[in-house]
Formats: sequence, C-alpha cells, structure tokens
Amino acid sequence: MHLIVGLGNPTKQYEGTRHNVGFETIDRIAAENQIRVEEKKHKALYGSGYIEGEKVILAKPQTFMNLSGESVRELSDYYKIPAENIIVIYDDISLDVGQLRIREKGSAGGHNGIKNIILHLGTEIFPRIKVGVGEKPKGWDLADYVLGRYSAEDRKIIDEAQKEAAEAVKMMVMDDIRGAMNRYNTKKKA
Repeated sequence: MHLIVGLGNPTKQYEGTRHNVGFETIDRIAAENQIRVEEKKHKALYGSGYIEGEKVILAKPQTFMNLSGESVRELSDYYKIPAENIIVIYDDISLDVGQLRIREKGSAGGHNGIKNIILHLGTEIFPRIKVGVGEKPKGWDLADYVLGRYSAEDRKIIDEAQKEAAEAVKMMVMDDIRGAMNRYNTKKKA
C-alpha cells in the first residue's frame, strides 16, 4: 500500500496558488483513477482506491502547509505505511515552471512542509515529486510568490506537469521509481 500526499493549504483562498500544486495533482490523480478524496480524518482530506492494481491512499493534509507532517504521521501510523511507501508531491521554487524532479529521499531543501514531514516521520527517506513553480522574482517576498497565482501561460505548463506527475505516480506505485526518475527528471519546461 502507498500513501500519496499532495501538499497545499486548505480553504478556497489558496486554490490555484503555486503552493497548492500538490493538492491539485492529488485531485488529478483521484479523477483519473476514480478515487473519491472526501473522508475527513487524521487531519486530512483523503480517500482510498487502486492505481495499476495497487492499493493507495490519496491525501491532502488540512493542517496548512507548515504542519503537514502531523497529518502524514497520523495516516502512516493508522494504515501502517512505511516511509518508503509515502510519496509526497509539492512545489519547488528552485525548478523551472513545470519541471519535475523525482527523488527517493533527501533534505527539505528549505521547504517548510517537507521539513515538518521529516520531523514527524523521523526520516528523510521517503520518495517525493517536486513540481517546479519557478524562481521568485527579485524583490518579491517568498510567501507572496508561493501564495500567488500562475500567469495564463504558466498555468498551461503546470497542467501538463501535473499530468506527468500523475503518470510518474503510476510508475512509482509499481516499484519503478528509477524508471520514473529517468523519464521525468530530464525534462525542461521553461
């Protein structure tokens, strides 16, 4: 069983923002696999189903980004899912808009949501899919940038990146993380 977590912030005010690319990707994966992400428990909105015949739980923590680890830990404990079977999807400002970077493990890289997950799981060893949202422009506040919305052009690129992230998840739940890394880590978007 895999736990697939998309990071973001709850409430309508954050819909469509760069920081919510993880939530949006979970919505896409859910729609493609007929999984209803409607249960409210473990500080998350989540649902279970199958991807490529493998049992999965799709989750969107409702704790706000910087406390995502609380929800991830509760879900992993309840369903007895080891860290190496938790896939986290989130925004990355160090990548070009729409560029994907898949990793088996690693540091938080300055991302507070990931930092909190590492704290609560007690390990950096869990796979992740970073979705590039582009570098913040000079003079911009980081929070203003990641909580801002995409240009029309960037929105199209992000939609395609989410499609590719959903395809990568299929490979990853089939235990082909290396294949997913080889296919998606090489692509440049912008």
